[in-house]
Amino acid sequence: MSVEKIRNLRIALVTETYTPEINGVARTLSRLVDALHERGHSIHIIRPRQKNEDHRPQYELTHVGGLPIPGYADLQFGLPACARIYHLWRSESPDIIYIATEGPLGWSALNMANKLKIPVISGFHTNFHSYSKHYRFGWLEKVIFGYLKHFHNRTACTLAPSPQLVNDLRQRGIHNALLFSRGVDTSVYNPKHRSPDLRRSWQVIDNTPVALYVGRIAAEKNIELVINTYHAMQQQQPDLKLVMVGNGPLVNKLRKLHPDIIFTGAKIGEELSQHYASADIFLFASETETFGNVILEAMSSGLAVVAYDYAASRMHIADKQNGMTCEMSNTSSFIANACELITNQKLLNEVRKQARLTAEQNNWQRIIDQFENMMVTYVKSEPYDDSDSKEPVSVDGSA
Repeated sequence: MSVEKIRNLRIALVTETYTPEINGVARTLSRLVDALHERGHSIHIIRPRQKNEDHRPQYELTHVGGLPIPGYADLQFGLPACARIYHLWRSESPDIIYIATEGPLGWSALNMANKLKIPVISGFHTNFHSYSKHYRFGWLEKVIFGYLKHFHNRTACTLAPSPQLVNDLRQRGIHNALLFSRGVDTSVYNPKHRSPDLRRSWQVIDNTPVALYVGRIAAEKNIELVINTYHAMQQQQPDLKLVMVGNGPLVNKLRKLHPDIIFTGAKIGEELSQHYASADIFLFASETETFGNVILEAMSSGLAVVAYDYAASRMHIADKQNGMTCEMSNTSSFIANACELITNQKLLNEVRKQARLTAEQNNWQRIIDQFENMMVTYVKSEPYDDSDSKEPVSVDGSA
């Protein structure tokens, strides 16, 4: 059925994070909401109030209570809001609900949606279960995934950003997982934003190579390998600089330990575009991504990406053609790939050129079309009913 023949939808988005917070989930949701609004759909966002929030929201917005996430003072998880959500949706029912985060707020929204027989789609945006091992709670990983499995199996479908993750979720018992990938704005992330002034502020000249990292400065991002790779590259190219863009719990410690590394803090908008385009090689050693938006952003900016072969890199990078990849956890291969780029100018130039060409084929239009069609499909279907679901949550994540 054609989307054009369907009336405009009233869509509720439930999320713990949203712009101007700086993370991949917030940016993806903001892009999605803007595009759906432009297509005539009505959007109602339910989320915690953010710090120093004084801007006038562009969309209908309901604030709920929240508390800071331990280790991430700038981010919050939403508190349960069953009564408020119930009365809100009972008085003006959305056609469909998208729950992007699985915390207490998401759980209460799911319960109320099922009670009111409103169809729900959920998103698997973050590998929360994998984070636990980086914060000395590795023994909780199976318990956390058991909760996530129970949560997502109570929704009509669960959207995951890569075929690899879809397959993994299905194998682990989330039976309704479907692919919803990501795109990139190739005008925002573009080599034309390269800034000689910014590079001079990093104390590099035209031919000096710059390695870049963009993301949270946190343990789950495998920052130690990024820094070790940088030091190995320096052995081949002593004037190499490493620029790290982002905030996180490790920033202050690493700034003291590595005064030669340039820590810029978080960047958004034009500044972020310039930081990407003004570098040459992108080091991304994380092993916990559901996708990794920064990989497409770096490729679109004309950078040679060094990453592990999964999620976004598996979908979009052909090794030694438009990027450099290796098998998961193979630190020696990761470092060797980065060193090969820094010592082979011809390879570096070709990889950067091909990376940009790849990104140009992955704009957001097709992705938004896909999401909109899913919304229409599940509005037209019977609302999901979990009243007969007796699936227990076990410590090994299985039923």
